[in-house]
Amino acid sequence: MKKYTYSAKNEDNPGKWCLVDAEGAVLGRLASSIAARLRGKHNPLFTPHADTGDWVIVVNAEKIVLTGRKWDKKNYYRHSGYIGGLKTITAKKLMEKRPEDLIRFAVKGMLPKNRLGRKLFKKLKVYSSDKHPHEAQHPEIFEI
Repeated sequence: MKKYTYSAKNEDNPGKWCLVDAEGAVLGRLASSIAARLRGKHNPLFTPHADTGDWVIVVNAEKIVLTGRKWDKKNYYRHSGYIGGLKTITAKKLMEKRPEDLIRFAVKGMLPKNRLGRKLFKKLKVYSSDKHPHEAQHPEIFEI
């Protein structure tokens, strides 16, 4: 009898779809549970180097909640690559402009910084309203 530890492959992942309603959810707590679901940590077949996670659809991103004074104090940065090209935007202005990006940035920071993390990030779909084009995948509702 062979005695070895089973290591999951990418082909072993059935790839279920999960629907998350972000209405009234705290950003960091929501993002950490989404990142764990994308990564596959809920799955008994979890393997750190393989994609064993689910696809995640987030709706109502415009109704997310930040605690404390983070709406005014939390800043998001980007750089053009030129001298003096650092741009800053607060969480409140980003929410007015692109509410989906608040969730995207939070989840992306919680995923691995390598090829696998980039692949997992593509499995996240975020929408500001409660409508989404993924009804054909029959997503199951995932409670946070």
